Amino acid sequence: MKITANLMHFQALNSDVRNSPDKEIIIDKCIGQRYIGSGLSGKKIKINGTPGNALGAYLDGASIEVFGNAQDAAGDTMNEGEIIIHGSSGDATGYAMRGGKIFVQGSAGYRAGIHMKAYEEKIPKLVIGGCAGSFLGEYQAGGVILVLGIGQDESCPVVGNFCGTGMHGGKIFLRTNDIPKRLPKQVAVSEADENDMAEIAALVEEYCGYFGGDSKKLLSDKYLKLLPNTKNPYKRLYTNN
Repeated sequence: MKITANLMHFQALNSDVRNSPDKEIIIDKCIGQRYIGSGLSGKKIKINGTPGNALGAYLDGASIEVFGNAQDAAGDTMNEGEIIIHGSSGDATGYAMRGGKIFVQGSAGYRAGIHMKAYEEKIPKLVIGGCAGSFLGEYQAGGVILVLGIGQDESCPVVGNFCGTGMHGGKIFLRTNDIPKRLPKQVAVSEADENDMAEIAALVEEYCGYFGGDSKKLLSDKYLKLLPNTKNPYKRLYTNN
């Protein structure tokens, strides 16, 4: 099924997507329609243009591929499936995601991966090819965030300020030699080890499979790993113990 979104109201567009008997749907001329693919499973959606906020919110197994940029809160609370963005994404990419994968070819705004979590076999993964804004992984409780910093320079550090604020689970990997600025004391930084690099390699190869690039070159560089540094890193902020 092919839908030309253009000035179509987002509710009508989403109704057509949800009610279509087709498993594969192409949306052309998307110009900011919200909630595309919300809660969907079992469908593959290709979007040409710029989807609006909450793309793939509560996604439950569908695949969404965007040939353009995405706005805020892509993958909000997604449970399973994948979102592939051939461009950049706005703030709060992967907000509270609890499963599935998001791949962003370019950069992401503030608070990417905020409130990410994991449960049993569900380990969400967010891969950002460019740079990430401030508060990356804020309140992260689980899952994996990887920022590759492709094409970054002094005007666009791999990650902005306050990375990992409130972090109490999960991992953040950064392709850089530089410790992020204003990193909270409760976040521990180390160089990625051999086991980490195997995990990183799988994501880098998948990223390059979608967007191109030299995975071997990317993997030859140094990666930093960010973790919460105790079982309860914020206990001292709230108790006298």
